[in-house]
Amino acid sequence: MTSADKHSDHGLSKFHRLLLDQVRHEFTASQQYIALASWFDDRDLPQLARLYYRQSMEERDHAMMMVRYLIDNDVTTAIPGVDEIQNEFDTPRDLVALALRQEREVTKQILHLVKVARDENDYTGEQFLQWFVKEQTEEVATMSTLLNVVDRSNGNLFDVETFVARELSDVQGGESGAPETAGPSLTT
Repeated sequence: MTSADKHSDHGLSKFHRLLLDQVRHEFTASQQYIALASWFDDRDLPQLARLYYRQSMEERDHAMMMVRYLIDNDVTTAIPGVDEIQNEFDTPRDLVALALRQEREVTKQILHLVKVARDENDYTGEQFLQWFVKEQTEEVATMSTLLNVVDRSNGNLFDVETFVARELSDVQGGESGAPETAGPSLTT
């Protein structure tokens, strides 16, 4: 890649263009999690609110890890806006189901990025994404379990709060082997 290519969107590899898009997806996920957290917070459900506020910080950190990778690889990085955020929900289940759909979508995006990096023989890019593949497996499992607990609670959100406090309160970001963020990490 020539230096002119590094500073022009048209000269970027498909992988770098998709990774720039993924920064937007991660920031959007972060904002969506704030909307979920504030919904639960407004309804005096502090454990669910805390879980989703923390998820928001993790998604922000994921975006910043990608920004750091792009900067370190001499890819000009314009920080994007976010897509539309949903704020209105009918039931608590709707929020958890949205979180699970969001994590499944991000997983598809990450796996597509891995494939593109592999197709372009971008071994550094592929290696960078391996942590995200593992992270997404954990995120989907957590949201899937939480949705199952919400469904089994028969509307008793205090039981869900107890489950979150007992089983999900020690879930932390900043895991060993995580890529470095651009700027300070919020979850370490």
